[in-house]
Amino acid sequence: MPTEFELISRYFTHATPRTLLGVGDDAALVKAGSGMVLAVAADMLVGGRHFFSDADPQSVGHKALAVNLSDMAAMGATPRWATLGIALPEVDTRWLAAFTRGFMALARKHGVDLIGGDTTRGPLNICVQIIGEVPARRALRRDGAKAGDDIWVSGTLGDAALAVAARNRRIRLKPAERAQALRRLDWPAPRIALGMALRGVARSVIDVSDGLVADLGHICERSRVAAVVAVERLPVSALLRRHLASPVAQAAALAGGDDYELCFTAAPAKRAAVERAAGRAGLRVTRIGRVIRAPQGACSVVVVDRDGLPLPLAQRGFDHFG
Repeated sequence: MPTEFELISRYFTHATPRTLLGVGDDAALVKAGSGMVLAVAADMLVGGRHFFSDADPQSVGHKALAVNLSDMAAMGATPRWATLGIALPEVDTRWLAAFTRGFMALARKHGVDLIGGDTTRGPLNICVQIIGEVPARRALRRDGAKAGDDIWVSGTLGDAALAVAARNRRIRLKPAERAQALRRLDWPAPRIALGMALRGVARSVIDVSDGLVADLGHICERSRVAAVVAVERLPVSALLRRHLASPVAQAAALAGGDDYELCFTAAPAKRAAVERAAGRAGLRVTRIGRVIRAPQGACSVVVVDRDGLPLPLAQRGFDHFG
């Protein structure tokens, strides 16, 4: 059985062209570009909690990095470096080889150097720290939304959560539908290009990881505003639309999580600029609501029906301790 350092050498040591010193020492050495500041984030994926235990290990490697790249997208940052901490129940070289292929393929696509980390034995647990660069004073944040802003979201919502619901037998999908939904769950696409294109255009941004209502709520809390979202404007795939009569599908679009799209606010005067930014990123964006003053300090998100009446929400987002 290979030792810890043999595992690191075999699976996690790769060329690091954008790094002063990478894997092999007590710490890596990196340097931000001129006029740049560092954006740093970390996400943990736990087997059986954030991905199914029988998931394709290549997709697990992809997703472990993708969810962190999504945080860089929400900051308008260019991802540069990542560290990887991984606990393994056992040394399965075939699993590790596939995991590494998924992780490194996405790293190479976005120009990310894997510069260090740690390995140990334990319940399957993957923790990635991501470091990016963004021009000083140009980072996108959650705390800039203003009353009167439009609320936008990229892509479509709900397919990943629909896959989880189907797996847990809360909704029935045809085999082809199930495969489509699982692909959105297992192979999320971080919206890096859109995040960078929104610098100077969007006032506030967040990535939709725990569900639209919950994550837009974080913008409201940080910006001390409230939001009104029109349910009929939510962008959903043809797959999810076929099941919208089901409360499970409705909850998936509003509160399911694992979408990794960008939700952002911008002044109405910036509508054309938003569309241009989306065009440069090759993405569809949809205007889904508006920011309002927080009534009596309630920084909440209200979802309304076609008649403008509030909809009761049994679920507002993914609870990591639920």
